[in-house]
Amino acid sequence: MSPTPRPRHGTLAAVAAAILLVVLGWAPPASADHTLPPGIPSTSAAQSQLDSLTVAPKGAQSGYDRSLFPHWVDVQGDCSARQVVLLRDGHDVVTDTDCQPTSGRWWSAFDDTWVYEDPSRISVDHMVPLSEAWKTGARHWSTSERRAFANDVDSSQLWLATPSSNSDKGDDDPSAWMPPNTAVHCDYAKSWITVKYRYDLTVTSAERSALQNTIDTRC
Repeated sequence: MSPTPRPRHGTLAAVAAAILLVVLGWAPPASADHTLPPGIPSTSAAQSQLDSLTVAPKGAQSGYDRSLFPHWVDVQGDCSARQVVLLRDGHDVVTDTDCQPTSGRWWSAFDDTWVYEDPSRISVDHMVPLSEAWKTGARHWSTSERRAFANDVDSSQLWLATPSSNSDKGDDDPSAWMPPNTAVHCDYAKSWITVKYRYDLTVTSAERSALQNTIDTRC
């Protein structure tokens, strides 16, 4: 399911786009450019995965530190996980000889916002936050297992997000936070479910209810 811009801004956006097209020769990206991470399951697969997740209270935050999840390590040659995601989900991305993107455009699904040219203005968000993983099973993992989780470019664990939406989400699960862009709620929930399933992480009762409600009403 490809997310689409929220309709309440449609008229204003159309006027702005028309002005830019005439004055600057600029055209807005097509909806097909709204790239989401790989590995988001079908609704039926996500439902099956949700049904199989263990429901349990979250563990303690004590002992957690981000350094316990070595992140943005090299995963493809000399390219870090962050660099790979910026290239994987970006458009017209130009990189230097060290794999670092120097220009391009990136879409943040959380708030339906485009970022242009400057890659420092786009974040790479862990769908299931590191501290959330710690409290739902990762505290028992080895360092190598936590490294794999924090740099998983092959699943839907890593999403592009504006820094503001990334910060707004924090380490909340879907019972406490969902993206302001409601058009992406289905894919967001399915992504959260499949990451929890992939890494055998638990969910709380409230979290499971929020995910089920999203599948029922948004998918």
